[in-house]
Amino acid sequence: MSLNQKKAQDLIDFIYDSPSPFHVIHNVKKRLTENNFSELHLTEKWTINKGGKYFVCQNNTSLFAFIVGNAEIEEKGFKIIAAHSDSPTFKIKPSPEISVEKSYLKFNTETYGGPILSTWFDRPLSVAGRVSVKGNDMLNPKTYLVNIPKPILIIPNLPIHFNRTVNDGVAINKQVDMLPVAAIINEEINSELLLATKISEEINVPVEDILEVDLNLYDFTKGSIVGLNNEFISSGKLDDLAMVHAGLEAIIEAPICNSTNVLAIYDNEEVGSRSKQGAGSPILKDILYRITMLLGKNEEGSQRAIYNSFMVSADMAHALHPNHPDKHDPVLRPKINGGPVIKIEANQKYTTDSNSCAVFEMICNEAGIPYQKFVNRSDMVGGSTLGNISTSQLAIRSVDVGNPMWAMHSIRETSGVDDHTYMIKAFNSFYKLN
Repeated sequence: MSLNQKKAQDLIDFIYDSPSPFHVIHNVKKRLTENNFSELHLTEKWTINKGGKYFVCQNNTSLFAFIVGNAEIEEKGFKIIAAHSDSPTFKIKPSPEISVEKSYLKFNTETYGGPILSTWFDRPLSVAGRVSVKGNDMLNPKTYLVNIPKPILIIPNLPIHFNRTVNDGVAINKQVDMLPVAAIINEEINSELLLATKISEEINVPVEDILEVDLNLYDFTKGSIVGLNNEFISSGKLDDLAMVHAGLEAIIEAPICNSTNVLAIYDNEEVGSRSKQGAGSPILKDILYRITMLLGKNEEGSQRAIYNSFMVSADMAHALHPNHPDKHDPVLRPKINGGPVIKIEANQKYTTDSNSCAVFEMICNEAGIPYQKFVNRSDMVGGSTLGNISTSQLAIRSVDVGNPMWAMHSIRETSGVDDHTYMIKAFNSFYKLN
């Protein structure tokens, strides 16, 4: 197995071990702690030192790691890589059990983000997330991570005999068509508390003590390296855990330099980032200001640090589709394994401008890797990402980048083996800048 394939396999393993945003952050925390980063808490007093490595979490679905630089922070500022922990999925609703003619039991769900719904049919699924239970502190319930480690759900398709136009394209009703089946009802199961009973077994807590859950569905099948020459990564949640993983690898390997390196992993990007742990909140701004204040800077020093900073907003990009090349710009057509993609949009859905684009081009040149550019066709409207949302809170120079991929928001996405290593190298080069 080549070095690039090993890094791709490590990404696949990371994704499989991270079936919910809570698990993503849990695994990131574990890796950081193993590499001499110390955890801070938003509610507690901080002590930080130049050269120190730290991280802090919000809601246990977002995380901000930083290495304090050696120089005066108002002179060198912050170098930030931003990614997000969430992916399109389905969330379990309260009291989810629904009986179908006293025969089948299915779970009531709500769509999270914009998944390609048809890709979720007929796949082995499970559930993972956070469970809140009774505790001694009413303002701080006790919480558990939960991952039911076997396929327990399936969303069955209609047979073509009941839906003759299915291959012509049909409307999918999220409330009717997308509810997963969990079991056949019998005397041995509690059809009113089936999920709570299963969770109780997993965390060894009485059913009556379980108060609420934050659980999402996920594809139980692990990703793999595919292609005749092992050139593709096939996995769920590449958007955006591939960028989380690349950023994590880079900050672990990053040296202590003059500027302060930051890895920002937000939550809720797929639903607009409007949450206390999302890019639309003041969380990153608060953390950066707190760092500057603890280093003895006044308000002017804090603002100087911000304006001397640079952010790489890292969210996956669209690769040229082999069956639909007509969907892409006639000139700028990124290819899988052609290198990181710089994303550009005239109406500022991406933050890239000529200045920040030039910065990332030089970073790639320094790292010895190729790069590509993406713009939408002029008659198509694309999506936005972390960059333009986070810069509404912080006026930082920023560039939007990502690795090229197919089938964004499918339950199973495809990206390039080489591209993942390329992006890690680009992030390494960025973090080494003084």
